[in-house]
Amino acid sequence: MSEAVPARGAPRFKLPRGPLPTWASGSIGAAGVLAFWVFASEVWGVRKGIPSPWSVVTHLKKDWHYYPTHLKATLGRAALGYLWGNSIAILIGLVFVLVPFLEKALMQIAVATYCLPIIAIGPILQVVLSGDAPKVALAALSVFFTTLIGVLVGLRSAEKTSLELVRAYGGGKVMQLRKVRLMSALPHVFAGLRIAAPAAVLGAIIGEYLGGDKGLGIFMINSQQAFDVPRTWGVAIISTAVAGAGFALTSVIARVVTPWAPKEAR
Repeated sequence: MSEAVPARGAPRFKLPRGPLPTWASGSIGAAGVLAFWVFASEVWGVRKGIPSPWSVVTHLKKDWHYYPTHLKATLGRAALGYLWGNSIAILIGLVFVLVPFLEKALMQIAVATYCLPIIAIGPILQVVLSGDAPKVALAALSVFFTTLIGVLVGLRSAEKTSLELVRAYGGGKVMQLRKVRLMSALPHVFAGLRIAAPAAVLGAIIGEYLGGDKGLGIFMINSQQAFDVPRTWGVAIISTAVAGAGFALTSVIARVVTPWAPKEAR
């Protein structure tokens, strides 16, 4: 059989080749989630705890004046936890590379902090610490291990030939760290920091479940206790948006600071 030849002048449609742009794939995913949300709200409804997107948007508009106070409290705790947790993780990673025998002794403790459920260690921190310190500590614990692993992997990914060259010119471990390892570690460190950004927000919100008067976690608890389902979903959406903004901001900074790194490493 002969192939059908399109008539002259008829438009020819060609499917795009290659992977879709990031914005396109992200838009398709968001549209799919929204469509499923609309479907679920129509099928199960509020009786199953699934309000319609329109009711959630309406509540967000009505409650918007509440959010600045709660956002400021949560973001402040998350930022402090992010700073402390990542700083300690980077410092410990540098020490482990410079003094290898300490890693064998202390790495198990780091793994234990990661394996402990945050919600379980929260009451202990609430007894030991005071004020906002338990919430900041939970945010710090949420980011510590992932950043530590990123630092260790990055510092050890340095090229052996470059390390040997520094050693041949009389440089020791500290010189190798300054001249070779730190530059090699940056993409991996930023990969850990990118994951740590939403984790810090999550840790701060979980810490607010321990008590307090301000914060997205407190606002969510009050909404749940009042059986206000759309408001609870609205708080969850705002929390997700804040965590996603932290992830995106860290990704942009990584792209600016490490332009030489391949996209997969960032």
